[in-house]
Amino acid sequence: MVIWLLGISGSGKSTLGKELKNYFDNNNINSYIIDGDIIRNFYENDLGYTKEDREANIKRILLSAYILEQNNIIPIVCNISPFEQLRDFARRKFDNYFEIYLKRDINNIKNKKTVYKDKNVVGVDIKFEEPKNSNLIIDTNKLTKEESLNHILKYLKLKQCLN
Repeated sequence: MVIWLLGISGSGKSTLGKELKNYFDNNNINSYIIDGDIIRNFYENDLGYTKEDREANIKRILLSAYILEQNNIIPIVCNISPFEQLRDFARRKFDNYFEIYLKRDINNIKNKKTVYKDKNVVGVDIKFEEPKNSNLIIDTNKLTKEESLNHILKYLKLKQCLN
């Protein structure tokens, strides 16, 4: 199983990823968080933030998630993932791929001035392609992190991925 949390910067991906990881840890379920920044740091920030560089970083994330999944560790991916073509690729490569779109209005981002100050920002300079086939859409404008986590857990239980 691969859980892929996606959405614009500030939508709650890392926050919910950590909450999900805590749930898994408390229930003795092997999981690991893959964050785009962790991958970038591992490769000594050799990629920038252009569309092409973002695609290359997502491909690295996909491989990391695949390796974890093959070793019975649930990858919890926290990444903007703005490109539908790479989300389609993920659907083809993983048997149990759960795409969870954390939908958030860019005007409701708490740290917007910090997050959106640079160039090549997804949602500003680079188009965020609205997901067409997400398994679950969570409006983080309206729901708390606890409510959002409960929606994710309820969905995974419904799909019989969790007890």
